Amino acid sequence: MTSNPPAGHPDSQVPGTSARAVCKRPGCGNILPGQDRGRTRQFCSDQCARRYHNDARIPAPAASPADSSDPLAALDAVIRQAAVLTRAAREQAASLDPAQVRAQIAEAGAARRRAEAAAVTADARAAEAAAEAQALAEALDAARADARAAQAAEAVARAEAHAAQATLEQARRDAAAQITAGRADAAGQVAAARADAARCARERDDATETARRADAEIARARQAEADASAETDRIRADAARERGTLREQHQAQLEAVAALTAAERARAERAEAQLEAERADRRHLTSALTAPGNGKLPRPAAAKGDQQ
Repeated sequence: MTSNPPAGHPDSQVPGTSARAVCKRPGCGNILPGQDRGRTRQFCSDQCARRYHNDARIPAPAASPADSSDPLAALDAVIRQAAVLTRAAREQAASLDPAQVRAQIAEAGAARRRAEAAAVTADARAAEAAAEAQALAEALDAARADARAAQAAEAVARAEAHAAQATLEQARRDAAAQITAGRADAAGQVAAARADAARCARERDDATETARRADAEIARARQAEADASAETDRIRADAARERGTLREQHQAQLEAVAALTAAERARAERAEAQLEAERADRRHLTSALTAPGNGKLPRPAAAKGDQQ
């Protein structure tokens, strides 16, 4: 059961007509600014939207199911509670979105968009229920006016009143069923948002633990590199010392060889000088023996041997 909103209501403006829609906040009356695309605006400014939602936070007095004096107040209270729960679920899901893990931002955004779509559907259902309840209230007022105007036909009026009462009870039961379904949907969305938030928190903790382990591995690798560099420096220093020691040993050996060579050369020179001296003595002796006038005949064989 549906009905058209009254004239002057923000929802009564049809897109494409010459009339401009007004702000949804009661008592504002400002015309909504025009827009090319996106969702239809309902408030003239962010301040009006905040005031409207802050007013919606105030819970209305709940009416008992047995009291049929004011069913619209009970329906309005339930609609406000559903709107507050939906908004709280959105804010909680948005506040628990982990900005540290970039890999899960897209998935969290998709979940938030799905929750917003579900909330918009719930709002549309609540608005339809409110419109139906308003139509039922108008029908009830008309029935009461007819009953007061037709006092002469009391029996007919009572029958019409009983029929209107049955219709109202049916409408109340339908509204209660729709409200229960809306609450169940809102509870499911809140539970899903909490589950997504917990999963995101676990993934954030896992990513933090992985980063911590990676930092520890990097620190160990850097320590190993420093140890390897120190070991390389020590090996280089040992090699340099060994090269210096070998160089000194080789230099000492070369000097010793040079000294031995010089000594052998000096010994050979002395031996050669001594041999030359002995040869000179032999030549002198031979000359003295073979000289004429010494009263002896020369011995050719001996002289030949001395010359050799």
